[in-house]
Amino acid sequence: MKTQAIVSPPSAVPGSPLLQVSGALIGIIAFILIAAWLAKRFGLAGKTAHARGLKVSASASLGPRERVVIIDVEDARLVLGVTASQINLLHTLPPAPAVVQENAETTADFQSVMKNLLKRSGRS
Repeated sequence: MKTQAIVSPPSAVPGSPLLQVSGALIGIIAFILIAAWLAKRFGLAGKTAHARGLKVSASASLGPRERVVIIDVEDARLVLGVTASQINLLHTLPPAPAVVQENAETTADFQSVMKNLLKRSGRS
């Protein structure tokens, strides 16, 4: 009696383990980046001081851990001394003056100058 061995080719050859691991890593990093972007976009990230009506208008470094900061609050500006262990009020300033709307005129002038320059060079 003669027997023949039937050798079948290997079924599906999976990709190399290096490709599988790197693909999974890229997928995880992409998921983290998308989740962070969504959290920032929809305001799920931690609330910052700016959201509570505080705005840092100026800051100056005095040393490796010391700073002087001017904070705009609703009705005043505060000059604060900030160190690694504490924050001290140095001075209280009156509210900042309202910004005059001169930017609209400057923008319009710049826009008209650019249009004239583009027309002169043959571009429309």
